[in-house]
Amino acid sequence: MRPGKKIMAAILMWSAISSGALAAADEAAAPEPSPKTSTDIPKEPAPPASVTVIGASDARGILGRDVRSAAGENMGRIVDVIVDRSGTVRAAVIDFGGFLGVGSRKIVVDWSALHFGQVTNKKESITLELTLEQVKAAPEYKEDTPIVVLGASGLLQPLQFDH
Repeated sequence: MRPGKKIMAAILMWSAISSGALAAADEAAAPEPSPKTSTDIPKEPAPPASVTVIGASDARGILGRDVRSAAGENMGRIVDVIVDRSGTVRAAVIDFGGFLGVGSRKIVVDWSALHFGQVTNKKESITLELTLEQVKAAPEYKEDTPIVVLGASGLLQPLQFDH
């Protein structure tokens, strides 16, 4: 090979080697694309909640509502509602007796013993299918103790709880 061709071959070889080395260096220096994290991925919007519209004349809250016997006797006020593990309403807690909260006690009555005739009218009371004597004889309700539910029909099913 002639000296000019040797120089030219050496230059071409050096050029090929250095360009390959530069490309390898570029690949090594270039940051690898990071995998998508959960914050980089656009989130799907949450589906809209199910909506039911209940007319104001169709339903009202009952907490604090007066309860009366069928004979019109004052039986107290509903202060709580008891549900079982499935969310089914089982009973109501009534604050019974006393005057202005003094001397009153809470009793539990079966939900089916309550009648909600004109519940949408706040001035109307809820009717309890028990007598004043039955309610007076009912045991007092205390939280975290077994619940004694007073029922009108006597066909109550016990609440089942796993201990």
